[in-house]
Amino acid sequence: MLTNNLGYPRIGNQRELKKACENYWAGKITLEQLTDVSKQIKRTNWQLQKETGIDLIPSNDFSLYDQALDLSLMVGAIPPRYESLKNGNPTDLYFAMVRGYQKDGKDVTAMEMTKWFDTNYHYIVPEFYKNQQFKFTSAKTVDEFKEAKEAGFITKPVLISPVSYLLLGKEKEDGFNRIELLENLLPVYIEIIEQLVAQGTEWIQFDEPFLSLDVAEDVKIAITKTYSTIRDAFPDLKLLVATYFDGLGNNTELAASLPICALHIDLVRGVDQLDEILKLAPKNLSLSLGIVDGRNIWKNNYQASLKIIDQAKQKLGKDRIIISPSCSLLHVPCDLENETNDTTLTPEIKQWLAFARQKLEEVTTLRDLAISKNITQANNKLKANIEANETREQSTLIHNSAVKQRTAAITETDATRNSVFSIRKKLQEAALNLPSFPTTTIGSFPQTAEVRSWRAKLKKGDLTKKQYDELLKKETEETIRFQEEAGLDVLVHGEFERNDMVEYFGEQLSGFSFTKNGWVQSYGSRCVKPPVIYGDVSRPEPMTLYWTQYAQSLTNKPVKGMLTGPVTILQWSFVRNDQPRYETCTQIALAIRDEVNDLERAGVKIIQIDEPAIREGLPLKKTDWAEYLNWAIRAFRISASGVSDSTQIHTHMCYSEFNDIIEDIAAMDADVITIECSRSQMELLEAFADFKYPNDIGPGVYDIHSPRVPSKQEMITLLEKAKAVIPSGQLWVNPDCGLKTRHWPETKTALKEMVDAAKALREIEVTV
Repeated sequence: MLTNNLGYPRIGNQRELKKACENYWAGKITLEQLTDVSKQIKRTNWQLQKETGIDLIPSNDFSLYDQALDLSLMVGAIPPRYESLKNGNPTDLYFAMVRGYQKDGKDVTAMEMTKWFDTNYHYIVPEFYKNQQFKFTSAKTVDEFKEAKEAGFITKPVLISPVSYLLLGKEKEDGFNRIELLENLLPVYIEIIEQLVAQGTEWIQFDEPFLSLDVAEDVKIAITKTYSTIRDAFPDLKLLVATYFDGLGNNTELAASLPICALHIDLVRGVDQLDEILKLAPKNLSLSLGIVDGRNIWKNNYQASLKIIDQAKQKLGKDRIIISPSCSLLHVPCDLENETNDTTLTPEIKQWLAFARQKLEEVTTLRDLAISKNITQANNKLKANIEANETREQSTLIHNSAVKQRTAAITETDATRNSVFSIRKKLQEAALNLPSFPTTTIGSFPQTAEVRSWRAKLKKGDLTKKQYDELLKKETEETIRFQEEAGLDVLVHGEFERNDMVEYFGEQLSGFSFTKNGWVQSYGSRCVKPPVIYGDVSRPEPMTLYWTQYAQSLTNKPVKGMLTGPVTILQWSFVRNDQPRYETCTQIALAIRDEVNDLERAGVKIIQIDEPAIREGLPLKKTDWAEYLNWAIRAFRISASGVSDSTQIHTHMCYSEFNDIIEDIAAMDADVITIECSRSQMELLEAFADFKYPNDIGPGVYDIHSPRVPSKQEMITLLEKAKAVIPSGQLWVNPDCGLKTRHWPETKTALKEMVDAAKALREIEVTV
C-alpha cells in the first residue's frame, strides 16, 4: 500500500518565495539568488516528504508564479504581444506575462487571471488561437526531475493534462474550439515524456480536474485519445490520473476505462463515488484514495477514514490501494509547528488542526494502521487522534445558543430591500448628487512597508495604541486629500488599519481563531492567512465605524463604508466542518448586517459589501448550483437589506466568469456592482448586457495586479466598449480591484488618468 502526495506548498515555511520574487522584481537580488531560494524550497519539500514516508513524491509542483503559466511556457503558448520580449531573459518574459511590461519603450499588458476551480488560488489563463502550433520551449519539468534525482530523490513529475490545460484557456479569436488543438499539443507532451523517461521517470501524475465537472462528449473523446496515445508510446510508464474537488459523477465509467495504472479520487469532497468506482475498476487499476483533506485544516478522523480504506481493501486488496491527500496541499499552510504563539492560536484549538506537514503524517499513519505497519506507534497516534476529535466535539467554545436562535428566526423580509432598484436609484441620486460616470476606487490604498511596520511595532509593544492611531490618522488624511485632489467622486478611507480583508473582520468576530504563520498562496507572490472558523459567529461590537467616521469628518465628499461580505469571509476562511456551510454563512451575514446598520445610523450614505468569492464558491457540477446560490445570495441580501432606500449598497467581484450565474448576481440586488474587466478587455460585460442587467455597474478600467500604468486613452477605449453594451447612466468608473499591493507613484498616476478618462466621457455625453 503506497503513500502519495499530489503537491506541496511552494511558498516556503516563512514565505521565502514571496520575498525572493518581490526582491527580484525590485532589483534587490539577482536571478541567481532567486534560483537559489527556489532550489532550497524544493529540496526542503522533497526531504520532508521522504522523511515522512511518502512513496510518490511530486516534482514540478513548484512554480515561481503559477503552474498553468509554467505549462504555457513549456509548450510555447506565448501570446504574440510578447514577441518583442522573447530574446531577453526567459524569467523576465515569464514575469512580464503575469505582471505586464512597461519600460524600454515597450508597453505590454498582462495575461488574464482567474480562480482555480472553487478555490481562492488564481491561475494565469492560457490564450489560444486557431491552428495554433506548439513547441517544446521550456524544460522545467525535466530539469526539476533531474534536480531532485541529483539530490537523491526519485520523484513523480506532475503535469496538467493536455485536455485540462486546453480547457483552462480561452479562444482569442472566433471560429474554433480550443479542444481541437489537442492534435497539435499532444506531440509536445510526448516529447516531454520521452525526456522524462530517459532520465529514469517511473511515475507521472496527470492532473485531470475537469473529470470532476460535467464535460461535453468531445472532451471525453479527447481524454480517451490522450491516454491511449501516451500509453501506446510508453507501454511501461506508470500513469496516475488525478481528479479532485468533487466526485467523478457521469465521468466515472470513462475514468475507470482509461489505460492508466492509478486513478486518484477525492474522497473528502466526493466520498459517495467510492462504491461505483470499486464496481468499475479493472484488475490492473490501482486507486489513490484522497482521504486526507487537502483543502481544510481540521485533523483527519482516523476511525472514519479506516472504514473507507477497509472498504476499498476488501474489494481491491492492499497492493492496489494508494493513500493520499484529497488534492494538492497548495491550499493549506505549511506546518502547524510554526504556530508557537498560544495567544494567537490557543492550545485547545491547535490540537484540532493539521497543516500540510501534519497531513503527510496523517497519510502515512493511515497506511500504517491499514496494513499493521509500525503498529505500536500507529496505535498511539490513533488513540491521540480519537482524543483530539472527541475534545473538539465536547468543547464549550463552539456553540452559542443565542446565535443559533437568531439565525433560525430570520424571515424573507430580512433578506429584501424596502423598494425596487428603480425607486432606490432616484432617492440615491438626490441624496448623493454625483456626476455621470462617477469615479471611485474599490477600497484599499497602498500599504507601504512603513504602514506595515507600524502594525508590527504595535504588536511588539514598540508603539502605543494612541501613537499607532495617530500615524494611521495622518495616513488616512493624506489619502483623503489625494483623492480630493485627483477629482474622485466617491472616496474611501484607504484601509490602513487592516491586515487583510477577511482576517481584519475575523479578528473582531466571535467564533474565529487565527494563526501567526498560516500563509497560503493566493496568486504569484500574494499570500493570505485565512482565519479559522471554529464556532458560532457573532459581532460583539462595531468593527469599521471609527475609521469610516473619521475619514468622513475630513471631507464633504461621500466616503464609502468598506466591508467584506459573508460569502467571501466564509470562502476565504478555514470553515468548521461540523455543521453545514450555509449555517455558518448565515451567522456571518447577521454580523455584517449589524455593521451595515451601524454605519447607516452614523450617516454613511454608501456602503460597499465586497463579495469576490460568490462565483468561486459554486460547486463544480451544475446540478448542485441552485442549492448553493440560494443560500449564498440570501446571505448577501440579509447583510445588505436592513438599510433605507436612500443608502447605496455597492458590492465588488473580481476575476470571475458571470455568464452562467448572471440572474443570481442580479438577485443580489446591490445598487452598484464593480467587476474586473480590464484584463478581459470588457468581455465580462457581455453577460450583463445580454441579460439587460438593471442596476449600476463599475467595469474595472485598469488592472491593479500589474505595475504598468494605463493611459487615459486606453481607459477611454475600454469605457467606450462598455458604453456600447451598457447604458451610460448605469456606468461607474473604477479600477479592477483594491490598491493595497501597489505602490503610491503608479497608483496616483493611474487614478489621475482614470479620472481624466471619466471627465472626457462626460464631455462627450454633453456634446452628444
